[in-house]
Amino acid sequence: MRQLASGTFVTLFSLFAGLAVLYLGVPVLVVVIRAVAAQGWQAAPDGRIASAVGLSIFTTLVSTAITILVGTPLAYLLATRRFRGKRLIQTLVELPIVLPPAVAGIALLITFGRRGLLGPLLGELGISIPFTTAAVVFAQIFVSAPLYIRAAVIGFQGVPNVLWQAATVDGASESVIFRKIALPLAARGMVSGAISSWARAMGEFGATIFFAGSLAGTTQTMPLLIYGVFERDIDAALWTSVILIALSVAALLLAQLAQPDKPSGAEGD
Repeated sequence: MRQLASGTFVTLFSLFAGLAVLYLGVPVLVVVIRAVAAQGWQAAPDGRIASAVGLSIFTTLVSTAITILVGTPLAYLLATRRFRGKRLIQTLVELPIVLPPAVAGIALLITFGRRGLLGPLLGELGISIPFTTAAVVFAQIFVSAPLYIRAAVIGFQGVPNVLWQAATVDGASESVIFRKIALPLAARGMVSGAISSWARAMGEFGATIFFAGSLAGTTQTMPLLIYGVFERDIDAALWTSVILIALSVAALLLAQLAQPDKPSGAEGD
């Protein structure tokens, strides 16, 4: 009887798991199949694709580098310190993950726009951010940085307490503990988070179009190009989507390879 119940449980879970995989995977496969069948590359705007791909790669690499630079210290402090307001800070840092993209774009615009909170000060310094390539980077950092910070926090929290304590007893300074112990042990999780953050930045659309616009060669990244091409030719939009899908798949595979090893006893593939 127990074996029968177990078999029913596994069957039901397998059924729902299969439905989930089909729902999440089939639409992407349909895009690829339809694009190839329609020979979408023939209608694709070659010059604009090269420009959009180049701009997307450049801005996402810059945004990811900045995210790592400023996000790592924040993740380290969140993982190793207890202080008043910590939960509030964590909530604010992770809020962009669930924030509607349009709201993110408007928030950036009223903060860094000409009439925004910091606009007058930036204007006095001769700096204008909205509808520039810098605005694309700002938008990408805002929506993707929380993914890296969350992964880095988990990585630092995974460092065994005994190592922290042993290093402290031996007289190691905080900077030495960070460089010699915490960073190496948390590195794989941080790399995985950085790749996920890069992939999210590569697919960013909503905040970018509100804050940076869609100017060819300046702010028109791959997602914005797809949106623009879709209005003219769906086959060309499908082929452009395939390029972005390929980049996203590569990023996800790299992120999975960079993930920390599974705990002992966990089932592998």
